[in-house]
Amino acid sequence: MRVFDAVHGVRTVKVKELKIEPKYFQAQKEGRKNFEIRQNDLDFQEGEVLILREYDSTTGEYSGRRVFCLITYITDFEQKPGYVVLGTKRI
Repeated sequence: MRVFDAVHGVRTVKVKELKIEPKYFQAQKEGRKNFEIRQNDLDFQEGEVLILREYDSTTGEYSGRRVFCLITYITDFEQKPGYVVLGTKRI
């Protein structure tokens, strides 16, 4: 995805799509949740964009709702091996 910011001008940003359960999706959408705890199998990096797609694991279906977030911070402090906490900001 190509984006423009006042500091760097036009640049390319990596975009990653992730499934998210409805209760967590709603909290992200409302701004009450500004983080994700995820397995770091996609080698997440600060500055990447996440497309969080609401997914109901009981029905196996996507709702069609999405939230776009910027990864603002990453830490593995006190996480299970291979997992990270992603600080997010809705965009």
